[in-house]
Amino acid sequence: MDKIVADAEAALADLEDGARIMVGGFGLSGNPEHCITAIAASGKKDLTIISNNCGNQRRGLAVLLQNHQVKKVICSFVGGNPDLEEQMLDGSVEVELNPQGTLAERIRAGGAGIGAFYTPTGVGTVIAEGKDERILDGRRMILETALHADFAIVRAHQADAYGNVRFYGTSKNFGPAMATAARTTIIEAEEIVPLGSMPPADVHLPGVFVQRVFAASEFANVIEHHTTRPRPASGS
Repeated sequence: MDKIVADAEAALADLEDGARIMVGGFGLSGNPEHCITAIAASGKKDLTIISNNCGNQRRGLAVLLQNHQVKKVICSFVGGNPDLEEQMLDGSVEVELNPQGTLAERIRAGGAGIGAFYTPTGVGTVIAEGKDERILDGRRMILETALHADFAIVRAHQADAYGNVRFYGTSKNFGPAMATAARTTIIEAEEIVPLGSMPPADVHLPGVFVQRVFAASEFANVIEHHTTRPRPASGS
C-alpha cells in the first residue's frame, strides 16, 4: 500500500479543532518543521500538544502558542520556552507536567494497549497529587495513565512508500513510541527511498504503524546553543 502524499498540507487535511497531536523531536532538534508550519497555517484551535517541550526560544512548536491555537500541553519541560511559560502563568493554556521518563512510558503504554502503570517516580511531590498510590515490592508508587493521540507528526531520515522508517541518530527520541500511540501517524521524511532498499535491521519503525508519508526538504535545523570551545588566546 503506497502511503506517500504530496506534502504536509495533504497529510494534515483532516486535522480538526480540538485534536490531540503527539510531536516528535527534542527541543528544536528533530522537529517535523513542515508539519508544524502546516498546522499553524490551518488555523485549527483548541489543540492538545503532547511533546517533550512545546517549542523553545519562541521557535518550533512555539508558533502554535503564539497563534493561540493550543488549549493544553502535556510535556516534561517548560524552561527556555517563554511563550509556554507566559500562557501557563496567565491560565490561557493548561500544562500537564510529567517527569521525562514517565512521559515516555505513558506514550509507550498507549501504543502497547496498557491502560495505566505504577511508578515510584514523583511519589511525595506535586506530581502525585490526586493519583492512586500503592505499596508494591515495598516501595510507594503512583498510578500513571497511558497517552493516546489523534495524530503523531514525526520527522525521519528515510522512509519508503510502505511507511517503513529509519531515523538519524538520537533524533529518533520519542518518534517510534508516538507512532504506535496515535490513530494517524504522519512521517515527514528527509528522503524517500525505494522499497526494499532499507535492510530490515535498519528499520526503526515498521510501516504498519504509519499511515502517511511525505518528502520534505529545506529544514531550518536550528541549533539551540552553540557549545564549541572558544579558540585559545594567542600564545596560551
